[in-house]
Amino acid sequence: MEAVAPSRLAESWDNVGLLLGDRAAPCGRVLVAVDWTASVLEEALALGVDAVVSYHPPIFDPLKRLSSDDPKQRVLLEAAQAGIALLSPHTALDAVKGGVNDWLAEGVAGGADALALSAGFEPLRAASYLPRGESHKLVVFAPASASGAIRAALAEAGAGRIGGYDHCTTRSPVTGTFRGGEGTAPAVGSAGRIEEVGEERIEAVVGAERLAWAIAAIRAVHPYEEPAFEVHALAARPSLDEGAGRLLTLSKPASAGEVAARLRRHLGVRRIESIVPPGAEATKHARIALCPGAGASFLPDAVARGATLLVTGEARHHDHLAAIASGTCMLLPGHTQTERGFMPTLARLLAQQVPGVSFTTSKADLPPLTEAGGTPKRGPVARPRRPRP
Repeated sequence: MEAVAPSRLAESWDNVGLLLGDRAAPCGRVLVAVDWTASVLEEALALGVDAVVSYHPPIFDPLKRLSSDDPKQRVLLEAAQAGIALLSPHTALDAVKGGVNDWLAEGVAGGADALALSAGFEPLRAASYLPRGESHKLVVFAPASASGAIRAALAEAGAGRIGGYDHCTTRSPVTGTFRGGEGTAPAVGSAGRIEEVGEERIEAVVGAERLAWAIAAIRAVHPYEEPAFEVHALAARPSLDEGAGRLLTLSKPASAGEVAARLRRHLGVRRIESIVPPGAEATKHARIALCPGAGASFLPDAVARGATLLVTGEARHHDHLAAIASGTCMLLPGHTQTERGFMPTLARLLAQQVPGVSFTTSKADLPPLTEAGGTPKRGPVARPRRPRP
């Protein structure tokens, strides 16, 4: 799961990863679904799966108890009783390169080839990432004669590691000045005099967990009584490949109706709701923002980035009004309709990571909304009980 949808990409409010289960338990068969529901539970029991990957987190709001009196808690309790683990990738799967965002963008553009030929394609809110071992920069000043010993000590303490490389430092010549007070014994010059010394500025990255050890290493080998050093916290690095939502710039602008027709084919839906501000009926859209699910909160980002059309699953009434007020069109194919078409791809990507484990896309996982007069096609599913571990 971390290889397919790294948890570092999940939104801060989200709840992803292993939500129920034992990491050490054997796993041979997995079911992939959008939602963890009673119908999916029945299917999981019938198939005898060991785990279910539910795109939407089965546990989202904090729980104070697990009781069969509550329907949502009941399906969690029965999963635990049956030894079925529950995992969720959610917004991490949206944000990753090649994830749900990119899949939805293919539909907006008119296919993967059209997306590749677009004039621009990037995250609406870029993800930022900072490797654990590079969270800080440590800078130390020392005589050139001591530089080698200090750099070796830093490496031994775990500093200066970047990817598959170690002993990574930068050094440059500087001039240091100091005056030792009463009772000091300067390594260079004499106490009471202002000294000017040629030194090296030595820089190395280090993780927060090794920072104290690196400072101790400096003090252990530095020739000065009071080594001069600095600690700088580093900012995360933004990405042009990963992040929340996408901003697509079409090579050939398209109307909202043309984009909607592409989405109907891509998503397999018949109905797409639209928000069209007065005077925007004939607009050809070049910059289009998109976010699967409930992405109306991205409207200010879309407007700020110059998008004239926002594609997302669903939006509230007041979001509709906000779009009209900003002069931005919206297309709303339905929350789950902008996500569930990616589930077979998710199953395939996971299967590639875990050879020998079977991944199956759920057939009982159906959209909760139907057109008036329609009924979900839910066939009866056998529900055998598995012995409790």
